[in-house]
Amino acid sequence: MFSSALKSFTSNISANYTIASTPIAVCGAWKVYDGKKKSTGKAVSVFIFERKSLDPQAGGLGPRSSSSSLRKVRDEVIARVKKESNLLARLRHPSILELAEPIEDTRSGGLMFATEPVTASLAGLLQDKDAQEKVGGVAGRPSRFVMQDENGQLQRRELEIDELEIQKGLLQVAQGLEFLHESAGLVHGNLTPDSIYVNAKSDWKIAGLAFAGPPDTSDTPSNIPTISLSEVLYHDPRLPRSLQLNMDYSSPDFLMDSNVSSAADMFSLGLVILALYNSPHTSPLKTNSNVAAYKKIFDSSSSFPSSTNNFLSSRPLPKDLLTGVLPRLITRRPGQRMNAREFQQSQFFDNILVSSIRFLDALPAKSPNEKSQFLRGLPKILEQFPRSVLEKKVLPALLEETKDRELLFIVLQNVFKIVKSLPSGRRVFIDKVIPKLRETFISPKGSTNERDTAKEAGLVIVLENIELIGRSCSGKEFKEDILPILHLGLESHTHSIVDKALNCLPTIMTVLDFSTIKHDVFPVVAAVFSKTSSLGIKIRGLQAFVVLCGGSSSSSEDMVDGLDSAFQSSSQSTKANNNAVLDKYTVQEKIVPLLKAMKTKEPAVMMAALAVFQQVGRIADADFLATECLPVLWSFSLGPLLDMQQFQEYMKLIKSLSTRIETEQMRKLRELSSNTSTTRNNDLMNVGSTDAFFGSTGTDVGGDDFERLVLGKNASNGTTDMLGDSLRPQPQRSHSSRTTTPVFDWSSSATSTTNHNNTNGVNLKQPHISNFAQPSSNPSLNTFAALNPTHTPLSAGLGNSLTNGFPAMAPMQPSKPQTMQWSTNTTMSSYSQPQSSIPNVAPPQPPSTTSAFSQFSIAPPPTQTRTPMQSPYGNMANGSSNPSQKTKTGLDAYESLL
Repeated sequence: MFSSALKSFTSNISANYTIASTPIAVCGAWKVYDGKKKSTGKAVSVFIFERKSLDPQAGGLGPRSSSSSLRKVRDEVIARVKKESNLLARLRHPSILELAEPIEDTRSGGLMFATEPVTASLAGLLQDKDAQEKVGGVAGRPSRFVMQDENGQLQRRELEIDELEIQKGLLQVAQGLEFLHESAGLVHGNLTPDSIYVNAKSDWKIAGLAFAGPPDTSDTPSNIPTISLSEVLYHDPRLPRSLQLNMDYSSPDFLMDSNVSSAADMFSLGLVILALYNSPHTSPLKTNSNVAAYKKIFDSSSSFPSSTNNFLSSRPLPKDLLTGVLPRLITRRPGQRMNAREFQQSQFFDNILVSSIRFLDALPAKSPNEKSQFLRGLPKILEQFPRSVLEKKVLPALLEETKDRELLFIVLQNVFKIVKSLPSGRRVFIDKVIPKLRETFISPKGSTNERDTAKEAGLVIVLENIELIGRSCSGKEFKEDILPILHLGLESHTHSIVDKALNCLPTIMTVLDFSTIKHDVFPVVAAVFSKTSSLGIKIRGLQAFVVLCGGSSSSSEDMVDGLDSAFQSSSQSTKANNNAVLDKYTVQEKIVPLLKAMKTKEPAVMMAALAVFQQVGRIADADFLATECLPVLWSFSLGPLLDMQQFQEYMKLIKSLSTRIETEQMRKLRELSSNTSTTRNNDLMNVGSTDAFFGSTGTDVGGDDFERLVLGKNASNGTTDMLGDSLRPQPQRSHSSRTTTPVFDWSSSATSTTNHNNTNGVNLKQPHISNFAQPSSNPSLNTFAALNPTHTPLSAGLGNSLTNGFPAMAPMQPSKPQTMQWSTNTTMSSYSQPQSSIPNVAPPQPPSTTSAFSQFSIAPPPTQTRTPMQSPYGNMANGSSNPSQKTKTGLDAYESLL
């Protein structure tokens, strides 16, 4: 309904202000809306009067009114409404509602003007209090009004009408009346709860000046017309009651004496006081807008409010009001009433809280000495103030005094004490305190920050209350508004301020995120630590490193025992409790180098550094601890100024870190050994096997490669064997001789084929056997005869083979073929290598020319059986063709080859 009307407005207010869609209050004929100036964001209240409220269909004017009379009444109402706004524009006083934009006409016929932000009228508060008391009794909850904030969101504003609030409000109303009567020369004429507004600071402001005018006895010329009692006392039923004089709060001077004087306003003030304490909160006079009914009340003493009938109040009245104030306000004779100034000096306002508020209102005009004395004594009585008064009256007045640098220290002490005592302290701090802190401490961009001792004193108070600030701010607000102030403390030239700023780290860690801590906080702390020449700041910087690494501020002072058992659990708890701890890279690459660069060996600094290393030990890698941290710890521990106990603390940490390094290294080695132990053990055990002898890598040797190696096909190209000797080409033996005489022949390729078929031969091309340490249990191995190479001259490459630790295996010419009886079930799977890596070689036999193709011959199997402890290749290694020959081993065996 109203939104469509607003769209048709073309006034200055509607064009330059954002106006809420719903009113926050209805005060008489006005609807009050929250507004905000588009250019500056300044909050205002917009009062709007709708002309259609006077239309007959709207219930304003009766349907039988003629058009001429209707137009006349409408013009009178419009003139009266405009008069109220015009007087507000002329009158400037703290107790008079302040006008922001003058009244304007719109094409839709409405009227609107803007004032300072108001919450409600006193009549609205009393009506809400009546509704609450019906539900919850006299001590009901505070009044709550839904308001629209600057972001367009609805929020509740609590308003309490307690004793101090009433005293403060009445005092402000009396100050406004004094201004009207003595300075402006006006009589309000219609002082009611509807004409008193409560602004955002909980101050009571006078408005509703539609019936105001000069008194009859005024000699000062004025362009404001006098009050026409004959017109205002006539109640027109066609007009809304809110646009007419409220006889329930009128003075008998108007209705019975037809006299306009300032004493009439004091009589109305007395009735307003009774409405504040009465239940319901209305005037004790019930006239129903009838002059005759009003006069009838004064005919009887029982119907007229007096001290004999408790002024017709349904509740007990304060003693000071009952005996000293109301009898001099609600009285028939104007001369017996006190004026506004006398009312302010009555016993009703004679208490420390009201006097403090009055002094606070006049604080800007006080001398610096008076301000200082007042602010130093204010903390003693702050707890006695109602919370609503503290939030809306005391706190804003104190914040205005932050401009005085000499009083900044004392002002901020009171401000933080008030914020701490308020249940809504978080909201108050964000909305009211933070903007003042930024304005006070943060210089505009481009300006230089000059040292100001008065500002530094206030900075100390901010740093001392950093914990309260951290609870009252979100991380974003803290980063944008408080962190720059903290940087001022860290960069200060005063050591005490730097010390307090570093001591704020535990609180900062709980508010800011990891990125901000790493990039915005740690570099500043590191710069302070590296540049300072003060041992106290050095120690405080080390304690800050402990906090940045996830420790507590107390851990740097109390050495923790049993670190070896607490590394893992402490690290987990640190990460669980605080996600802003510096990462491993920053700790290892930034903090530890700072510790290394320390030159002082003072015991206090060394012990503070020890606490940092304790935290580093929980974060850094074991390799880093071994190579970077332990040398530094040993160097620090040998400092000449450490006593025995301090040295023992260092040794505890060194042993704990060493234990951790050892444990982790052992774990790594066990993991590696569990994966490679089988392969590595096989490689070590295969030294004495055939594959190891020929340098096998654990894979099968192909047939062609084996033939080239054995037969020496590439000898002409300079190919050498693994012993360094040239491979000689060997002639091929005939198939007939190989089949009739089983011979162990190294150079026979046909043997490989025959052995592969498991016939009368031994296959040397075998896969790599995983475990050569275990001898074969095949009983057929017991039938092998000793392998006796025939006598041949020593090869030229023997010296090279001896250097390599292996016997030279150059081919030798056998004297004659040695035959043996092979069983038909003997296979290569029964063949096993000896455990010894270097077999014993029997003395060679004299050369023989019987066969030019055989280098070795296999003797027949022995008739005797070997003992259980005898090696399965004992005869091959030690035996010879002659059983009685003495076995030679070692170097003797090699010499026998000569």
